[in-house]
Amino acid sequence: MLNLNVKKRYYLKKKRIKEIKQELGEYGSLINNKSSVEVLETNEYNYILVNSEPYIIMIDDKPYPTLKAILANEDLENKTVVVDMGAVRFVTNGADIMSPGIVEADDDIVPGDVVVIVDVNNHKPLAIGESLISGPEMVESSKGKAIKSLHFVGDDIWNLEI
Repeated sequence: MLNLNVKKRYYLKKKRIKEIKQELGEYGSLINNKSSVEVLETNEYNYILVNSEPYIIMIDDKPYPTLKAILANEDLENKTVVVDMGAVRFVTNGADIMSPGIVEADDDIVPGDVVVIVDVNNHKPLAIGESLISGPEMVESSKGKAIKSLHFVGDDIWNLEI
């Protein structure tokens, strides 16, 4: 269980919600017009609560979807990277994703994109990361880092309960 020191919790203004939706890009649909949207300021990160669920985390003042948001919105279009089963242990321990462990990646991934990392057998989300290279480069390359891991199953963000 995560031990968070909550500093503040407050509702967001419509203007700020609109800005966050734009910053989220394709993940902006996590917040719809009828959603209750709050900020939870903590000693660690700031979270955006959508209907009291931690759907968005602010890392370096940039919004990223959480795995809980991805799992709760399975119809959401994700840029996906598939890793082999040998990489799963490292991914779920927070390691950055290396090219040799990647077996498949969406062709439209470009550096800086938010991607969902899934395993080859179950296609269940394991982590959220930021791509460092393009999708085709991830699959073709046999060395080097491909994705910076931001949030993974079992980390403090995953274990957050409101």
